[in-house]
Amino acid sequence: MPDYLSVCEEAARAGGAVLLERWESFQFREKAPKDLVTEADVASQEAIRHVVLGHFPTHSFLAEEGADIRGSDARFRWIADPLDGTANYVHRVPEFTVAVALEQEGDLVAGVVFNPVSGECFTAARGKGAHINGQPLRVSQVCELRSAMVAVSFAHGVQPGSVEIENFLNVLAASQSIRRTGSAALNLAYVAAGRYDAYWATSTNPWDIAAGVLLVREAGGIVTGIDGGPLDLASAKFIAAANEPIHSALRALVRDADDHGGARR
Repeated sequence: MPDYLSVCEEAARAGGAVLLERWESFQFREKAPKDLVTEADVASQEAIRHVVLGHFPTHSFLAEEGADIRGSDARFRWIADPLDGTANYVHRVPEFTVAVALEQEGDLVAGVVFNPVSGECFTAARGKGAHINGQPLRVSQVCELRSAMVAVSFAHGVQPGSVEIENFLNVLAASQSIRRTGSAALNLAYVAAGRYDAYWATSTNPWDIAAGVLLVREAGGIVTGIDGGPLDLASAKFIAAANEPIHSALRALVRDADDHGGARR
């Protein structure tokens, strides 16, 4: 079998190099209200595409900035976020990542989340564990929500009184503390590393989470849909947790952002 993980890492590092090169001179615009994109996003995506399709030209390629290339070998699809944490990047906050993952017939088989500023490179291969710069990762051992540090992502333009805000307030009261890095991929990597005990989101995209989901699972954690069922990567509404007790506690507090007034799950 080809070394898919090494290609993931090569691609993520190529994208990261582009981001660092352009960090002081980029231009940006709004794709939608509060949703930024920079010329660096696009250049990073092109660098990633060049690496993965250079190695595997028959594979498919899906990425955030409008790339949906259907290859002749439908079994394989690369999923990339060339800059996860664009608002941080624009504001010079050094918490942004490049995320690259590979699906084989719908199953995640390799993934990398790379922070080009810190140099931390989180890697995972199916059945082979998760690592940071070559060292093994393991999720935390915290088993009570009241002792847990939990991360959350919000939709762009989240409104007062929305389900997302209700979820946030419920978990804020029940947990030790809440964090919001601005990067879904980084949140998942931190769960895999045991830095965060859990993370939930109801409004992400496949490229935001594909690599990080594999990291959490390979580090011994749990990722499911928001209702506790199988994760649908296309929907990307999920709860990621270090263990079953934390996962169950979050399920009792968090409901789908599309569930307008339904019973809490």
